[in-house]
Amino acid sequence: MKLTSFIAAAAFAPLCVFAADNEFVLTIKEHHFTPSELRVPAGKKVKLIVDNQDATPEEFESHELNREKIIAPKSKATIYIGPLKPGKYPFFGEFNQATARGVVIAE
Repeated sequence: MKLTSFIAAAAFAPLCVFAADNEFVLTIKEHHFTPSELRVPAGKKVKLIVDNQDATPEEFESHELNREKIIAPKSKATIYIGPLKPGKYPFFGEFNQATARGVVIAE
C-alpha cells in the first residue's frame, strides 16, 4: 500500500467507526418488530436497518419521527433518524398495526 493511500484510508477510518457505532437493526418477523424498544443515543444521527423477514411487505411508520417507508418482503431498508432529543418515539407497521408496534427511546 502506498503511503498516500494509507494516509487517506486512515483519515476516513473514524467515519467508518462512527457509522458502525450508530447503526441499529430492527427486524420484522411474524408481523412483530424486534426489538420492540430500540434504545439509541440522544443527539446523534442514527441508521436503522429494517430487516423484513416476512413473506409480505410492511410499512415502517412514525409520525413522531416523521418517517414512512415500505419494506418489501424478505428484504432490508435503511432509514436515518435524528439527531433526537431524549424521549420516546413510537412507530408501527401500517399493514399490521395490531401487532407491529414499537418505540425508539433516545437517551
